[in-house]
Amino acid sequence: MNKHILITGATGMIGKKLIESLQKGGHSVAVLSRKPKNIPGVKLYLWDVYQHKIDQQCMEGIDTVIHLAGENIAAHKWTKKRKQQIIDSRVLSTQLLYQAIKETKASVSTFISASGAAWYGDSGDEILTEESPAGYGFMAACCEQWEQAVDQGKKLGIRVVKFRTGMVLGKNEGALASLEKPIRFFAGAALGSGRQWVPWLHIDDMVSMYTTAVENTLISGAYNACAPFSVTNATLTRAIAKKLHRPVWPFNVPEKILKLILGEMSEVIFISTNTSAQKILAADFKFRYTRLEDALSDIYSPQK
Repeated sequence: MNKHILITGATGMIGKKLIESLQKGGHSVAVLSRKPKNIPGVKLYLWDVYQHKIDQQCMEGIDTVIHLAGENIAAHKWTKKRKQQIIDSRVLSTQLLYQAIKETKASVSTFISASGAAWYGDSGDEILTEESPAGYGFMAACCEQWEQAVDQGKKLGIRVVKFRTGMVLGKNEGALASLEKPIRFFAGAALGSGRQWVPWLHIDDMVSMYTTAVENTLISGAYNACAPFSVTNATLTRAIAKKLHRPVWPFNVPEKILKLILGEMSEVIFISTNTSAQKILAADFKFRYTRLEDALSDIYSPQK
């Protein structure tokens, strides 16, 4: 059955490809945006999370909400104010969506939200399942508050799905674009110890997870959005360098230097999250890319 879907954060890396995939699947898509934009075949409504404003007409006819909106965690240095913005952009936006659903008595039956693998905090080599507790640190606390806000939908009888997302790999966008920059300029090196685990997945698999969650009503609760085999930071660096035909320095970038440059934001680099994909696999999800080398080969293919 075709769905009527409202998406937030639709102009981001995942959102753009997700709209295209959903439309190809016969679903109708509407978008909530901070600014007017022209997206072919899409109804656009405006909202302002910080002003607590939302065009409630956005909920008309909607049965599924996909919530991707949130401030970019790496866009600015982490000050006290910036960290609060990162949390508010996720928590307040979720609350605003549920408020609109309640006030319009919208027939929303499914609420699918992004979350982060950072939920688990720095967990070393421990294999992390969706039953593992929330960890420590700013990003873990942010994800925990985010998910608590999302879970309020259960009180409305809404099916809630949360994707604890790892590093999404796509061409010229997101974390991969940042990682490859020094490598392209012959300055590639593992960060810190290089032993920290990095959960990853190809952008196509991320989009497929969202479309699967839209269509399969048996999918519910939290899922680790990551390929079945996490890799270390050192392995990831070497794999990217290989595809770019660049060397990797035999020494790592010291943790002290990264902390000096990035401040508290360096937490994101040093978190080790060895996440398990068993739960999404048990839901019969089929990955296109289970090996990092295959994912990078596709991304760096000359045809892309």
